[in-house]
Amino acid sequence: MTDDHNADADGAMSFIFEAGVLKRAARTGWWFAGVKQPESIADHSFRTALIGLMLAAMEGADPARVSMLCVLHDTQETRITDIPHIAKRYLTATPNTTVTADQVAAGPPAVADLITAAVAEYEAGETLEAIVARDADKLECLVQAVEYRHQGSNNVQRWIDSSRAALKTTSAHRLADAALNGQPLAWLTPAPPPEQPSDTRP
Repeated sequence: MTDDHNADADGAMSFIFEAGVLKRAARTGWWFAGVKQPESIADHSFRTALIGLMLAAMEGADPARVSMLCVLHDTQETRITDIPHIAKRYLTATPNTTVTADQVAAGPPAVADLITAAVAEYEAGETLEAIVARDADKLECLVQAVEYRHQGSNNVQRWIDSSRAALKTTSAHRLADAALNGQPLAWLTPAPPPEQPSDTRP
């Protein structure tokens, strides 16, 4: 194996190690709502990808590509952190596409091309897959707010309102309604068995 191939693998592994930081980095906006131990960025990204593939199926988009966009949409936060919305009034962050290019530059060209293209597509928000992925991001935030509210955090309405206002697809609005009208732990209660047809024999 050549040194170039080893360097490629080292570069790819460097990004894999870096992505592990997302498992430890908090979604900082929830601190303002009084959540003492908020979800991690990786927690958010996992369920965003799950929501994304469901929305993709409902909207006729490519579920695999939507999930990929969702997984990658916050990977830049290993370097720029999760900047709360209020901080963005005062700070100008480097574009996510630039951060991503730096993160994957040392990896195999095929990997770098795949990831940078996906992030660019998400950031542009023009393809159906990007629109669905961005809806999944906002919908996951809304769902998390609903869960925190059920757990006793009462200052999450602004997250619900802003997330819902940003949704673009009909399917995302339908799921938002279901989240707001549902119970986060309803799935623990087994569904009643189907009714058996009555015996009408004489």
